[in-house]
Amino acid sequence: MTYRAPVKDMLFVMQELAGIDAVSRLPGFEEAGLDTAQAVLEECAKLNEDVVAPLNWDGDVNPSSFQAGEVRATPGFKAAFDQYVQGGWQGLHHPADFGGQGLPKLIHAACQEMVNAANMSFALCPLLTDGAIEALLTAGTPEQQATYLPKLIDGTWTGTMNLTEPQAGSDLSLVRTRAEPQPDGSYKLFGTKIFITWGEHDMAENIVHLVLARVTGAPEGVKGISLFICPKFLLNADGTPGARNDVHCVSIEHKMGIKASPTAVLQYGDHGGAVGYLVGEENRGLEYMFVMMNAARFGVGVHGIAVADLAYQRAVAYARDRVQSRPVDGSMNTAAPIIHHPDVRRMLMTMRAYTEGCRAMALVGAAAYDAAHHHPDAEARAQNQAVYEFLVPLIKGYATEMSIDVASLGVQVHGGMGFIEETGAAQHYRDAKILTIYEGTTAIQANDLVGRKTARDGGRTARAIAAQIEQTEQALAASGSDAAQAMSRRLAAARQAFLDVVAFVAAGAKGQPNAVYAGSVKYLMLAGNLVAGWQMGRALLAAEKRLAAGEDADFMRAKIATARFYADHILTQAPGLRDAIVDGAAPINDMALEAF
Repeated sequence: MTYRAPVKDMLFVMQELAGIDAVSRLPGFEEAGLDTAQAVLEECAKLNEDVVAPLNWDGDVNPSSFQAGEVRATPGFKAAFDQYVQGGWQGLHHPADFGGQGLPKLIHAACQEMVNAANMSFALCPLLTDGAIEALLTAGTPEQQATYLPKLIDGTWTGTMNLTEPQAGSDLSLVRTRAEPQPDGSYKLFGTKIFITWGEHDMAENIVHLVLARVTGAPEGVKGISLFICPKFLLNADGTPGARNDVHCVSIEHKMGIKASPTAVLQYGDHGGAVGYLVGEENRGLEYMFVMMNAARFGVGVHGIAVADLAYQRAVAYARDRVQSRPVDGSMNTAAPIIHHPDVRRMLMTMRAYTEGCRAMALVGAAAYDAAHHHPDAEARAQNQAVYEFLVPLIKGYATEMSIDVASLGVQVHGGMGFIEETGAAQHYRDAKILTIYEGTTAIQANDLVGRKTARDGGRTARAIAAQIEQTEQALAASGSDAAQAMSRRLAAARQAFLDVVAFVAAGAKGQPNAVYAGSVKYLMLAGNLVAGWQMGRALLAAEKRLAAGEDADFMRAKIATARFYADHILTQAPGLRDAIVDGAAPINDMALEAF
């Protein structure tokens, strides 16, 4: 099976749902219309199909290695990364002022999906660099930006996020890495950081670690955390890498999946202290790190879509080839490829519908980000920012949870061979699991959705999105086709379930937090289901219009059928989720702790 980038579907979503024409009218994006997007996506597809994807299996069976403090990437990774860098892919959406191409996040998100589908372990390296770039753009001094951003953006250097410590996972108030001020304005860092993705490797000439630490005498808790730049190699006066800094990899983890991506334990300050440079102001580190985390959370959601698409492509290829049993309708007198069997088709349709729905949700979210940062009207920027922030936990939470379901179905389509490593189906299942954990677990995304994105504004943003969904329902109802009518009904029922939950959350988050947060993940899944389904409804309308115009009939019919399947098989879960959220808290909270 060879990975094939879904360029046609991406361009359809960009044009019909994400509004690339409107994005290209934003200041700074005038040259980034559909033609540019198509040219970029086609070039990106070539690199990932021909260079990056063939290394995915190799990375799983021959992962990164650690010896004497040095980490070597899987053979072939460095050469592929060199091509990635030479193509300018790291700087695709970063500012031209620092050497990037300045393209919209909308185009970058589609390219992100391709590299992640081709090889998730490989793609994690540029993902973390993107986060470091975003943090420095937000809070770095002009001197820091001039020193580090050009090299990060051109890919010569890579970046990391250093949050987690052995005693401080999701609760960053427990961070104990310390920073001691020095007379020259720098700091010396001492401590241990764990789970550092691509924290040590041999693919770039320097690694720029962004590290959370507590300055001597700082307040306890999250209010006393600062952010520091700590490069692997200190810089000479001319900006080139010089002496080795006192930060060293002491081990890498042995993992269930993403095996080619080295997950490092980094030790700071064993030989006198690692030199670090404060980013922004002291005690505001968590604020700055959240800029990195939000960028990474969106990216991890795209990872979920990517691995789902790869699992789907592999399952379809197997189902076309695997001959087993006669079709139940008697259409063939001999055993047939299993794609003829209704339940196999159900599984494949489920995989396809989830993937296309989440892809559309993510690209629409990316377009909202572009408008939030580039629209000339302040009110439009604020509205788009609110929508984007509401969508981020859905993209990260719903799309990654669905990726596990889709990868599991991929194993199931393969039957017993799916349980055998040589088919590759199991790798997708193993790789997908981490996506629901890192950059904030699904429960953390759900808590964000409840507290910051719903309760804080009394559900105003959620209801505004629901109002837009209602307009799509009306357009579907007016269409007249059976598929559109069915989608309209399903969307209406899911939207009402969503509004019931929004009211429940807004009213009870403060007064009855245990009742509300008991259903937080289910609320996240309901909201993600609805928003992805909304995009499938919009896609259905667009596909019907283009089919009537005689455009690409096979693609448009498949899009309509997939949307109808989403409506009947996935959107229909929403009312049940509503009941579990609104009525189901008691058995969770009433159970005595000692009874578990």
